[in-house]
Amino acid sequence: MNSADLVVMERIKRLKYRYMRCLDQKRWDDLATCFTHDAVASYSGGRYHFEGRDAILEFLETSMGAETFLSSHRVHHPEIDLTGPATAHGTWALDDVVVETAWDVTIRGAAFYEDDYVLVDNVWLISHTGYRRTYEEIQPRGEVPGLQLTASWFIDQGRSSLGAD
Repeated sequence: MNSADLVVMERIKRLKYRYMRCLDQKRWDDLATCFTHDAVASYSGGRYHFEGRDAILEFLETSMGAETFLSSHRVHHPEIDLTGPATAHGTWALDDVVVETAWDVTIRGAAFYEDDYVLVDNVWLISHTGYRRTYEEIQPRGEVPGLQLTASWFIDQGRSSLGAD
């Protein structure tokens, strides 16, 4: 491994981090720039499978686009292998939390992503992404005494209603 390989790996990390940020912020147009046009996604161990960037984005926006769907996706511990001069493979650990206020539930889970990347016009893009859960759990929010949502990126621009007194 040389310094050029490390630069490539850093670019791939930034791509994956941008994918997660755009997903949580519902920035669908920006998210589209993370994929090749013929990308494939296979989420939840293949339960949800999509071929083509447009199909992937339609699924994500439809399933996660509501302002009541608040998500936090964090990937870490990347294992990135350069498989050719313009290809790479990555494995990522995922921890995610969804607060769905319309259903009054919190969903938590963990998974491992498997991604393939390609270099197109000097830009790294995701050609395949998918994860398989290690676990997932759901909890009714009403069962947690005192639990209240005090900020939302989409409803109050992320401003906490808690005083700083």
